[in-house]
Amino acid sequence: MLDGMAGGAVEAGTESLTDQLTTRGDVMMFTTTVSGRSASAMWTASRLALSGLVFALLGACSPDSQATDSDNRAKALALWQSHCKKSGEFIKKTIPDVDGVLLMKIRKTTNRDGQYELDDPYGHDSMGDHYIMSFLRGYHHQKGGVSPEGSPPRIGYKYVDVADEADHKVYRYTGGVEAVGKMNTKAPAVQFELKLNPNYDTNIYEFVLHKTPASGEAPRYGVTYDDISTPEDRKYWIAGSSLRVMDLKTNEVIAERIGYMVDLGQGNRSGGRAPWLLAADNACPDFFANYKSPVARMPKVVGQASQTMIFVEKVLKPSK
Repeated sequence: MLDGMAGGAVEAGTESLTDQLTTRGDVMMFTTTVSGRSASAMWTASRLALSGLVFALLGACSPDSQATDSDNRAKALALWQSHCKKSGEFIKKTIPDVDGVLLMKIRKTTNRDGQYELDDPYGHDSMGDHYIMSFLRGYHHQKGGVSPEGSPPRIGYKYVDVADEADHKVYRYTGGVEAVGKMNTKAPAVQFELKLNPNYDTNIYEFVLHKTPASGEAPRYGVTYDDISTPEDRKYWIAGSSLRVMDLKTNEVIAERIGYMVDLGQGNRSGGRAPWLLAADNACPDFFANYKSPVARMPKVVGQASQTMIFVEKVLKPSK
């Protein structure tokens, strides 16, 4: 609002400017002189703009506005709690010795504040190739370390099949940790390691994804998801999610996780706030429910990472 009004004030006085206008963020400074009449007009316009801003802020902080916010928050909480009664993980059967799965959808975007975008903010964990890699063996244990006791196993599968939207062909993805480059041997830290151990490995390692046309037997089981929010849910910043494991031979849903989360800030974006990221703090099931050991105090959005694979692995047990 200030930009538009300030712009109007500048336009009103441009005929009398003898030099230039300097802009720094939201503050405009004249570095020249203007005629008394133009300066007076601009000063009046600026006062009107500031007065409008003050009244707008006072309106936002008025008792009526605060009462409305409180009422919406109470309605949102009640609706979310009613949804939570039917949320949870529902597993009809588990399947042992599964080599690979078909990912029927790939997440492509992160929705931080789109109130009515039905792209499953609850189920979001990662996108594109990272979503694919999260299902592959070795991706979660690249460093060779041991996960904290009580953490999900996250073993991963030998391969993942994905239908390419561009050519509609099915491709098979595999992956592993490979050397992708060399360290700078002139860097002080690397030189220090080489002095301690002349055979120090200077390779740089990353988890590398390999894509080839799918061949052989197709996976029997697939993974898909949907946003199940209603317009009423989104009115109160509630996101609902259905994550399903399918038997592709019988078209049967053999497991489903139903989840809901709510932004109790009701879409407030002040200070760069991202409503859907903070909604993860009010989720059912809780995003840290799969961690049996105590979890350090951190935003619940951290627990969303690889949540899809963690649930699927409970149903489709990876082969040895």
